[in-house]
Amino acid sequence: MKLVSGRRGIPAATTRRKAGQKGPGRPEGQSVVRDDILDAAEVLFANLGYAGTTLREVAAKANVTQALINYYFGSKFGLFEAVFMRRSQIISQQRIENLARLRAKPGKLKVRDIVQAFLLPTLAFRSTPEGRAFLRLQARLHTEPPQISYKLRTDAYGSSTRMYVDALRQALPKLPELDAYWRVTLMVGTYLYAFSDTHRMEEMAPPGLYDPDDTDSLIDQVTRFVTGGMLAP
Repeated sequence: MKLVSGRRGIPAATTRRKAGQKGPGRPEGQSVVRDDILDAAEVLFANLGYAGTTLREVAAKANVTQALINYYFGSKFGLFEAVFMRRSQIISQQRIENLARLRAKPGKLKVRDIVQAFLLPTLAFRSTPEGRAFLRLQARLHTEPPQISYKLRTDAYGSSTRMYVDALRQALPKLPELDAYWRVTLMVGTYLYAFSDTHRMEEMAPPGLYDPDDTDSLIDQVTRFVTGGMLAP
């Protein structure tokens, strides 16, 4: 790749990162400079929100010009959309694949298995700082104005989430349709809060009782809580 000294103000040549160099959700074959912009914007949007983040801040963090950001993404919203969709689409696809594997097994669908199939693709993003930034961004998206958040959530998760509503109704045939939508919505709210580093448990629990890096305990607690809600009368 041809390097440009100082702030990068022209599109870089396209290259491929070597295996092991890309973070979770980083597509192969994309410009490294484009990825640097997305990574910088992800952290800023996660910490400051859409309105609180400026393209000037993104440019400074990524060490590029604002013109280059506009070249790749067209606008601030175009950048925000690209940041959100690059990882959310991976989560959605993995959920679809998990559910397909469950359906391929003999026997009746189990509620706990449905819950874990939905949660695990998101939980995997807690393993890296980049992934954790995305989880904070995803949780924050639900507080953004409707004109910013609704379409992104629908584009990223609408189809796959409805598949899980259908699976839940298949596992619980007596559950009314409205209740199924409510319970899946509440599952989303639960995992967004639990997975997005709110640090509430560190504040509430006595010292030494809670380990924020114990992912096995986290998924077990959330799965049991959500499953109990799904099975409620």
